[in-house]
Amino acid sequence: MARTVSVVIPVHNGGESFGKCLRSLAAARPPADEIIVVADGESDGSWRLARDFPAVIIELPEPSGPGRARNLGCAKARGDILLFIDADVTVPPDIVARVRDYFTNHPAVSAVMGSYDDAPAETNFLSQYKNLFHHYTHQTGKRNASTFWTGCGAIRAGVFREMHGFAEERCRPSGGACPGTIEDVELGYRLKEAGHEIHLLRELQVKHLKHWDWRSLLKTDFFYRALPWTELLLARGRMVNDLNIDRRSRFSVLLVFALLFCALALPFGLPTAGPAGILMIGLIVSNWGCYRFFYRKRGLGFTLMVIPWHWLYFFYSGLAFLYGSILFRLGKGR
Repeated sequence: MARTVSVVIPVHNGGESFGKCLRSLAAARPPADEIIVVADGESDGSWRLARDFPAVIIELPEPSGPGRARNLGCAKARGDILLFIDADVTVPPDIVARVRDYFTNHPAVSAVMGSYDDAPAETNFLSQYKNLFHHYTHQTGKRNASTFWTGCGAIRAGVFREMHGFAEERCRPSGGACPGTIEDVELGYRLKEAGHEIHLLRELQVKHLKHWDWRSLLKTDFFYRALPWTELLLARGRMVNDLNIDRRSRFSVLLVFALLFCALALPFGLPTAGPAGILMIGLIVSNWGCYRFFYRKRGLGFTLMVIPWHWLYFFYSGLAFLYGSILFRLGKGR
């Protein structure tokens, strides 16, 4: 029996990227059985682009966050498979066929997720770095995944409803929709704890259209990803060795903080130059696979620019974990 696929897209001020997303979905062969667009309290009117496509449109008067928007969309969905797509990505023509066939051929799998591709749309350095780093992280992740991702992820509708959907409290917008949240990560953890199987499909790739600058990158990574993810991990009481929080990444965080200590100790005459050099070598060796990936994709000059940003990523991730841990212990976490 052929399975039906419902695509669910939350959008908040999606701009032209949302139009590109819809056009790429319209070019899918075979097409999705239905497309559900949830306009999450928009102010730029971009949701109206969906009127030019065979889409079901749900309008929300004010931003409620992508978790609630997706839940509302899924409540209207009639498909056997729920395919989540972000409003700022374009999809390949065979995405529906890939998802449908995988669930058909793997009846024990409850959910699947993909990754960004290795050709980001925006050409500035931070957009290239951020999206390629995401691609590398997912492409080197475990096939049997420990979490879920809604940038391009699909789940059996029955399983989604059995799990009561996304935990909407994982995103509490203040004056606008959350640009990055972890309700999908939280759902993935619940799925695994309930015994469901999630597969990471490296061949399932979408193109990210987002433009990143240093403000949006730091704000999103620190406040909308690392802090709530810290709370989630502490509430669960255990780590997972996969994707952004694998053992190598955690070890790199420790090395970066040790390197920072060495740098701060230098003005006081402490002999930390030698240990600092060892720590830097350790960071390069520990992340050699990542830097080799960037070298193959963008060359030596680009890779040399990546390294300090990558180390900064380890620093603010560790800082967020420390700060989030303090808030959690004080009972001030969400």
